[in-house]
Amino acid sequence: MAIITISRGTFSGGEKLAECLSKRLGYTPVSREVILRAASEYGVSEENLITAMEKKPSLKERLALDLDRFHYLSFIQAALCEKAKDNNIIYHGHGGHLLLKGVSHVVKVKVIADMEQRIRFAMERNKFTREEAVRYIYSIDTQREKWTKFLYDVDWNDPSLYDIVVSLKKITIPTACEMIAVMVKADEFKTTEASVKAMNDLALASKVKAVLASDDFTKNFNVEVVADAGFITVNGKVDTMEDVDNITELVKNIKGVKGVSCKCHPHYLKDTVL
Repeated sequence: MAIITISRGTFSGGEKLAECLSKRLGYTPVSREVILRAASEYGVSEENLITAMEKKPSLKERLALDLDRFHYLSFIQAALCEKAKDNNIIYHGHGGHLLLKGVSHVVKVKVIADMEQRIRFAMERNKFTREEAVRYIYSIDTQREKWTKFLYDVDWNDPSLYDIVVSLKKITIPTACEMIAVMVKADEFKTTEASVKAMNDLALASKVKAVLASDDFTKNFNVEVVADAGFITVNGKVDTMEDVDNITELVKNIKGVKGVSCKCHPHYLKDTVL
């Protein structure tokens, strides 16, 4: 069974499409609870996690490497991957198509809607005036575009990032739901041994990165983590040999890790393998 991610602008109908697909396929809709789970597990406030996931980067973040946002995002990704391992979910939070990148049984959906329709939705739901609705929609869209560019160096509106782009200007929610339900069962999105491995590797790598980002001794290092069937490779810059030992010791005790290759270098350090 597949995983569905729905990316959309605010008040574009993505949540309603997720609800329709949930009823049609029996999949579990997932959104804000992923953030709450991440906050609970890693001790980060919901407000900080939402800022990391939705707000445009600050001037400080654009000019210098500020690791907090990347750390918070790793917590969110780890929580989402843990849920996605079981398949049969519809994630309609922000950035799902990027957080679950590389897994072939993920159906990546982009929903767009006519601006007048979005304005009407915003006015009905939030009791906005028309001017307030327009201002709010443009603000959120701009933040998401800048967030995606800053963190992933891609254009949020690039159609090549998605498997299907659905315009609700003409297509109704029920029709869109049926279209995606057919895609989920297509051979291109079937769960395979290779796609399950990709999902498990991503989940473990995300878990390891989140643990490193939450540990007092390792959180200040900007490292990359790759998993391959339980074997972890950590790359990046550290200060001392003790840092390499701390990373290796921390990672090897994470459930599911079979071995660690730490390729984090001070200027004099060679690779260490467990």
